[in-house]
Amino acid sequence: MGKVSISIVYLQQKYGDREALRIAREAGADGVDFSLNGVHDYKNEASIYSKSEEELRAYFTDLKQYADSIGLAICQTHGRLRGFVGDAEQDAELLENTRLDCLATALLGAPVCVVHAVTTIYHPDAAPEEMRELNYDMYRRMLPFAREYGVRIATETFGGLPRGSRVDFFGNFNEFVASYERICADPEDRRAFTVCMDTGHTHNASKFEGNPEVPDAIRALGGEISVLHLHDNNTDRDQHLLPIFNRRAHRIGRTIDWDATFEAFREIGYDGYWNLEVYLPRFGMEPMPEFARFAIAALRAALAERGL
Repeated sequence: MGKVSISIVYLQQKYGDREALRIAREAGADGVDFSLNGVHDYKNEASIYSKSEEELRAYFTDLKQYADSIGLAICQTHGRLRGFVGDAEQDAELLENTRLDCLATALLGAPVCVVHAVTTIYHPDAAPEEMRELNYDMYRRMLPFAREYGVRIATETFGGLPRGSRVDFFGNFNEFVASYERICADPEDRRAFTVCMDTGHTHNASKFEGNPEVPDAIRALGGEISVLHLHDNNTDRDQHLLPIFNRRAHRIGRTIDWDATFEAFREIGYDGYWNLEVYLPRFGMEPMPEFARFAIAALRAALAERGL
């Protein structure tokens, strides 16, 4: 039976790293997507990233031991969201945080750290070649960290911009695939680079001409997919909704066809954690543990129904 995990960034922000792990386990998770971005930053004096490397290693080693003691896997981490902005100082800061993200990922026992591509949000008028080169430069400078610490960096599929009127540059599926293939053209780099299939982003992007539906995108990427962000939307924007896994529910409101999506995962032989990335504070901060429990139970039932 498939193992279910959940992204815990909002639990970490409210309860702290260790307590967030406990809540996720009590909610029934087999694993978690542990957030580093938005929680840790080496310029933030309150973050362990601002301390010595010895302290950092002790901190994440302790978290890993605690997770092991409660039977919880840290199956992936989420690193930086912003991407290169083209400013030397800011990009250097992002690289240092990514180095620490890769180190923390290794200490937590997670095989993959998800790092967002360069985004149109910060480059609204950039020429295509500028976006391609900036993204290539960013990941090429990050991959040595992954190799040094024995982890992989995952680039995740993108969608539309926040107001939904325009596709993000790497939300264009052809651009995403071309960028991925260029970055990991060398077999050594391919071993350090992989794909996070973000179903919500991919579905949101599917309304733009030339972009595939989620199942077709999964088939196109195939074995390059090693980690997931499972969530849903009605294509208007990136809503991070809990999927309604009920068969044919997508016909009601332009949501994802989960029967076809799960079948596509079956076809490519996906055997990793089924990670939910839903917006846990949807009903407020206090009910987050209960919402997490419900979301995990819903996904587990959907997997069992489909024999996954």
